[in-house]
Parts: sequence; structure tokens; C-alpha cells
Amino acid sequence: MFRYVSFVFGAAAGVLYARERRERMAMARLGASALETLLNAIDANNPMTGAHVRRVAKYALVLADAADLNEREKRSIERVALFHDVGKLDLALTDIINETTKLTPEDRRAIRTHPQRGADVLKPLAAFYPDLPEGVLSHHECWNGNGYPRKLRGNRIPLNARVVAIADTFDAVTHARSYSHARSFEAAMQVIAKGRGTQFDPDLVDLFLSPPVLEQVENEMRAANAPSRVRHRRRRSKAREEAPDITFRWRTPTPVQPRPDR
Repeated sequence: MFRYVSFVFGAAAGVLYARERRERMAMARLGASALETLLNAIDANNPMTGAHVRRVAKYALVLADAADLNEREKRSIERVALFHDVGKLDLALTDIINETTKLTPEDRRAIRTHPQRGADVLKPLAAFYPDLPEGVLSHHECWNGNGYPRKLRGNRIPLNARVVAIADTFDAVTHARSYSHARSFEAAMQVIAKGRGTQFDPDLVDLFLSPPVLEQVENEMRAANAPSRVRHRRRRSKAREEAPDITFRWRTPTPVQPRPDR
């Protein structure tokens, strides 16, 4: 009798576990679908921003790999990189972002609101990715406490935001924007080095500026500048995945070719 009861109890527990696992996977798929939809919306709204966040994600992953971070940390960094500028798609900032003349102090104050705007957009996804809104909110904080919007200092700044800050600055220097010109790889290195211990985590700067990491970053930069000749392969996580995620699934979109006149 005891064996029979134990068997029934074990079977019921197994059924319950399987049901809970299916529910967890369904929720994970829902969260991943929401992220993919949002990334598609970024591409559709502003292709330049879509290309920028993908480059930042590539550079951030190079630095994360060099720092020997675990898969969970790398996934978090990649998500923050892909969505760090989602707040710039706010209608209040659209005209400023597309401005071709030098930004005014008022324009710069408006742009400084984009981390909070982005965190607000991502807040509904906190149930799936609790570190995502916080990372986006913090990606313009500075190591010395002079950043924004909360003037966080040192290790109080989330790791994902510290990594993305370096990758974001590197890309901002090396790629032209509507209101600024692109500068050289060497100029970007100087900007990153100058920000060591003030704008950026000094240990991460040292790692980023090490020859092996710079070589990988330069390779990624060259690939990004030649999308027609480079196929971007899916990065595969070595860790076992229980449910699909946007992590390691994004691609550089293929440019839309104009249709010939008939």
C-alpha cells in the first residue's frame, strides 16, 4: 500500500513539474517575442539607431567575453546594448536626434532624458528581464559619480551598464551621426583612455584597450562597415537553454534595395 501511494504521489508530482515547466517556457517565449518586436520597431523607426545598437552589442560582447563573464551576465549585457537607446525613439526627441546642425544646450538637456524614457518603455518587461530597465537607465552614469540621471558612482553602477557605456562611446566616436562626424579608431581609443576612472570603470577600460580585445573590436568594426560582404552568424550559447531568447539571435538587417522603375 505504501509503495502504491508513493508511486501515485511521485506521478502527480511529475505531472505538476512538467506543467510548471511548460508554463515557464511559455512565459519566456512571450518575453523573447516582446523583445524581438521592440527591436524590429527600432529598425523601422530609425535604421541608424538600429544599426548603432547592433554594433554596440557586438563590441560589448567582445569586452564581456574578455572579462570572462558567465552566460547570464553576457545575456544581460547584450540585452542592455540592444535597447539602451530605445528612449531616443520618443516623439519628443525625434527631431533633435535627426538634427543636422550642432546641438544646443537645450537639445542636449532633452537628449539626457533618454535613459529614463527607455527604462519607462522597458518597465513592463521587468517581470521577464528585471535587470534590463535598470541597465538602460544607468548606461550614462559615470564611474566618478558625475553621470546621469542618478549620479551613481563606481560599483553602484550595474555591470551591464558599465560594459555598454564603453562600447556605446566607442561606436559614437567611430560612426557619424546627423549632428557629428566620425573619427578614427585611434581617436576612439584616446577617448576611452581619457575616461578611465572618471567616465568608465578603470578595470574594464584596461581590458578594452588591451591588444587582443582591440583587435577583435577592430574586426567587428570592419565587418559592420562591410555588411554586403559579411554574413553575420548566430552566436551559440554553450549553456543549455530552457527557452528561446533574443540573446544570440539578432542579425544586422539586410538593406532594402529600391525597386526598379517599370
